[in-house]
Amino acid sequence: MTGRIYSIDSMRIVAMVFVVAIHTDPFRGLGVYGNVANFVIDSAARFVVPFFFMTAGYFFARKTTRRNLTDYFSKRATTIVSLYAFGLALAAPVFLAGTVLRTGAENGDIVSSSSHRLAEFVSPAALLYYGNSISEILWFLPALLFSFAFVYVFVRADKTTYLLPISLGFHIVGLLGTSYTMFVDVPFEVRDALFFGFFYTSLGYAISVRDWQPTAARSPLYLGLTLLFGVFHLGERYVLGYVVGGETFAQGVYTSSYTIGTALFTVSLFVFLLSRPTLGSSTPVPSWGNYAVGIYVTHPAVLYVLQRTAEALHLAGYEIRETIWWHLVLTPATFFGALFVYIAVQRVGTTEIGSTALSRLRSSRHRDPE
Repeated sequence: MTGRIYSIDSMRIVAMVFVVAIHTDPFRGLGVYGNVANFVIDSAARFVVPFFFMTAGYFFARKTTRRNLTDYFSKRATTIVSLYAFGLALAAPVFLAGTVLRTGAENGDIVSSSSHRLAEFVSPAALLYYGNSISEILWFLPALLFSFAFVYVFVRADKTTYLLPISLGFHIVGLLGTSYTMFVDVPFEVRDALFFGFFYTSLGYAISVRDWQPTAARSPLYLGLTLLFGVFHLGERYVLGYVVGGETFAQGVYTSSYTIGTALFTVSLFVFLLSRPTLGSSTPVPSWGNYAVGIYVTHPAVLYVLQRTAEALHLAGYEIRETIWWHLVLTPATFFGALFVYIAVQRVGTTEIGSTALSRLRSSRHRDPE
């Protein structure tokens, strides 16, 4: 497929709304019905991270067919590192300030708590590989970088035949370590590039290199499969959490990250979008997709500020976190607050600190989704 895929550009901004919703946890804790609503929203939203990995792999293959593989990989790696550095630079002071304020309010040892927090920030494995040293939300960026690296190695060695089977094998281990722990105990962290991102990036790459173009005539079928697998995904998570787990919605919300149904749901949606490449072309939505990466890297800091504000109001005697309006407002406030911060950063221009990250943020608006 050549040319712009408007449907994927459109889905990027829609997916980013769901990313924010996963992190704001709307309606959770507001009784049984609130927990049910949260479970449905969270289940529906779980396609987003696999979707972004698949999109990245798909466009990695498209770009490298007409560019030097190593040069393009180096360019993408530089961009991802710059975005990650910017996200860390924005989140770290905010999170550290929150630690200081909370410790001070509790009359604790500010120096000790701050030192401990800073030590967590620079934990090598968490900072450089898992991406959760400062904010767990930013884990996607190092996972994407390493996923690209794994794919690059296979392509460079001309062993792409083994790419998808091997990445699937690692992903099965990852699923066993997260959603299917009743079958086997996986004693290490599996939400990372190797056990998660690698598979979906490889899947997107494989679809692209096979030059498969799903036809518009079959798009109703793909849409039907998307809806079917979406319902299956919801049911699978319900069984895992409330049938096998033996809990009820009154007790809490089952929040397993990803399952077999997630892959089926995501792939069918991705194929549907490929079958309708002009979907959304007559609307401004595809151009809004250019803001997705900026919202992603800025929303952890914005969400943290909003959550700490609610916490401060609670300490002052004003409990808003258990109100319906707080749950209705938090997601759009985080989304548009992050968008505002992103646009503000762009307008500031190149600064002495973080100039590379800022320029990468700016240029990221004007390229295909990758």
